[in-house]
Amino acid sequence: MLNQATSRRSRQSGITLLESLTALLILALAVLGMLAVQLRTLSDTQTGVRRAQAVRLIEDLAERIKSNPEGFGQLASYTSDWSHAPTASHDCMTNACNATQLADWDLATWKDAVAETLPLGQAHVFKSTDENAQEFRRQLGVMVAWRANERKNDDALASPLQPDTDAAGVTCPANQICHLVYVQP
Repeated sequence: MLNQATSRRSRQSGITLLESLTALLILALAVLGMLAVQLRTLSDTQTGVRRAQAVRLIEDLAERIKSNPEGFGQLASYTSDWSHAPTASHDCMTNACNATQLADWDLATWKDAVAETLPLGQAHVFKSTDENAQEFRRQLGVMVAWRANERKNDDALASPLQPDTDAAGVTCPANQICHLVYVQP
């Protein structure tokens, strides 16, 4: 009888260790799953923050146009493409400027702010094509783009979270997220 009890204990002595290892494996998988959910939430939050920054930048440009005494008449001066890096001929912060110089200065400082605020941030400002007559166009389209993935040297991980936005012949650059707003000063 003693031999039977001893042989049962020797057969079951590894079961407790196996149960412990299985429990640790399940716990590790649960922790990894929670970590993945947390990282995805962090990524989505960061995208929301970037989009809010883009909206604030577009509102800033609209306010700059409104504060220009002849801003409505200078809408063409506020247009620029993706590659256009405007340079202001005058510093309107310290010197008096006319409406055209103020428009150039506003656009240059605004595009600098876009580049500084958003990762690889850039902007395209264009006249709206929704209105019929060219001379009566009263609104500008402003498309702000930034990189979805902030790792500048890894194009494989940079994928836009939305399809290309196409408005008035303006397409969102590859591997970037874009936000398009029409402003009417």
